[in-house]
Amino acid sequence: MSTTFRTAVVRTPGGPESIEIIDVPVVEPGAGQVRVQIAGAAVNPVDLALAAGVFHGLGLVDQPDHTGLGWDFAGTVTAAGPDVGLPVGSRVAGLVAGFDRDFGTYAEQLVVPASDTALVPEGLDLTTAASVPLNSLAAAQLVDLLGDGAGRSLLVTGAAGAVGGYVVALAQDRGWRVTGLARAEDEDFVRGLGADFTPQAGPGWDAVADGAALQEQGVALVRDGGLFVGVQPGAEPAEERGVAVRVVVAKPDGARLAQLLDATASGRLPARVHAVVPLDEVAATHRAVAKGGVRGKYVLQP
Repeated sequence: MSTTFRTAVVRTPGGPESIEIIDVPVVEPGAGQVRVQIAGAAVNPVDLALAAGVFHGLGLVDQPDHTGLGWDFAGTVTAAGPDVGLPVGSRVAGLVAGFDRDFGTYAEQLVVPASDTALVPEGLDLTTAASVPLNSLAAAQLVDLLGDGAGRSLLVTGAAGAVGGYVVALAQDRGWRVTGLARAEDEDFVRGLGADFTPQAGPGWDAVADGAALQEQGVALVRDGGLFVGVQPGAEPAEERGVAVRVVVAKPDGARLAQLLDATASGRLPARVHAVVPLDEVAATHRAVAKGGVRGKYVLQP
């Protein structure tokens, strides 16, 4: 067995060209941890921002050598530390959160707390499962911040996007009357999730879930005294007119992720993979994601 594995990192962030694939030592899992052979790692906008140095600029990264890329993963457990009930060979997915770390999911393997992972249901392939954790957990935790809707109106911006699509589906379970704001060509997708649809929105909503990161423009759509939940930690828009402003910070939650993966496998939540690409094509993939307009995730495969 090799004593090293490949992982994608940035030393001095500067966009896609600053991404390097390096060899690092294999680490044995400790108590409560598992080592996962990664089958897929989704590419998310947060990864592009990290490679561009956004979070370094905000003072959220302090790594002496390099910073790891990637939040989502799915793969197979190859080793387990003490006090772990997951057998070797288990198919799992999970989320690695936080910006200040020297490792990420753009890698051949990963050591993570077993409690941060969830079993991937039969019938859901690993590359599709890799697209689920970050966005579905962010959406579920965003809906927690919204609370119970009790029939009130919720506008979801970016409703056909990765986080927005999940919010549209999950907020209805909490009693919100959901309308999705998206491009006209996405109307069928949004209505297919059970929501109303609009290609443009005026003010007056009880709450806005800002999947499109409209920020101040999104706050302006909330009625006086309403609620705005954003998706950009560290860049919350100012509160005004009595509008409460919250922001979601996605955190690992293995038990919650298990429910979300089951809902994905059963078709109750959308799963959209645009393309599966080799890890070596990470820079080109970041450039493709930056162009926008793609529905579905790019998933890197080591």
